[in-house]
Amino acid sequence: MNTRKTLTVAFFVVVLAMGYYSMNAAPVVSDEAHTYEGGLEWQTEPGTALEMAQSQDKPILVYYWATWCTYCDTYSDNHYRNETVRAELDGYVLLAINLDEPGPGEDLARQHEATYPPQHRIMTPEGETVTSIEGYVERQQMLRILRRGAEEAT
Repeated sequence: MNTRKTLTVAFFVVVLAMGYYSMNAAPVVSDEAHTYEGGLEWQTEPGTALEMAQSQDKPILVYYWATWCTYCDTYSDNHYRNETVRAELDGYVLLAINLDEPGPGEDLARQHEATYPPQHRIMTPEGETVTSIEGYVERQQMLRILRRGAEEAT
């Protein structure tokens, strides 16, 4: 093989190795039973979230998201990591449904007509929706909605 062919092959081997490494080094966004958004552990199975809400007498916060959603990144970085928001979220069972992946949350997403992210629903422990957040809202507005939703849902 001549030098040019050798360099071309070596270049592609390096590019493939870097791609393989970067894919394996990507952060875990979800596993079998949970999604990790904003440093929080969210349930991914609506039935499990409903059982937890009933046994703990807590409302459910349903979060519809997607990996490509820039506003979802903003929620993750600026809302869910905020101490005041986290304190409010402690009063909820958290359920996150990735709108791009078919799974156990599909029926609930269809029921809520959640076709684009980000969206939130606050539900009673019995599964009744009491309020919604459509699209992105500022942190202070989200806090007001979470507080009001917790009162309405319990």
